[in-house]
Amino acid sequence: MPLAVVLVLAGVFATGAGLGRTAGSPLSWAATGGEQTSTTAPAARTAARPVSLSVPSIEVSAPVKPVGDAPDGTIGVPPLSRHEETGWYDRGPVPGDPGPAVIVGHVDTKSGPSVFYDLGRLRVGDTIEVTREDRSVAVFTVDSVEHFPKDQLPADRVYGHDGPPTLRLITCGGQWLGGRDGYADNVIAFANLTTTRPA
Repeated sequence: MPLAVVLVLAGVFATGAGLGRTAGSPLSWAATGGEQTSTTAPAARTAARPVSLSVPSIEVSAPVKPVGDAPDGTIGVPPLSRHEETGWYDRGPVPGDPGPAVIVGHVDTKSGPSVFYDLGRLRVGDTIEVTREDRSVAVFTVDSVEHFPKDQLPADRVYGHDGPPTLRLITCGGQWLGGRDGYADNVIAFANLTTTRPA
């Protein structure tokens, strides 16, 4: 992957918590030959925006709020003051629309675990439910949970607007490095749409 793709996904936090430094900015990915994605306006969509996330196997039940691009062109995250909230990247697909939808969350804070603390414990076959504003629920099944060094995040598997409806849940993991680096890795749960049903 080109070195130009290696940028921060979210801001660098003084606390060293949350996503910290990571790789694979959607802006840099498009600029270096990835799929042409919009980072200045939301993608065309048919599904209503997500409002809550449920992952029963790791006891996650959390609100979902839109996040856009950080000032450096990377993906923003919820503020640490709302670390139990998840962030849907609203420049990409809505969960349930074609392409990979992205939801990010903090792994911890100085005071303890956060919303995606147990993301790495997800297993193949586990269910993720995303409730949308129109009260429809997009149900996804986990295909894999993978760890990537932050300079090797697979941007071509994370971003885009084409292909079947999929979901990526992203947080930090691996060794704590401290400083501007935060954690060494990203943890990503990859999931495919199973069904859509009423709430």
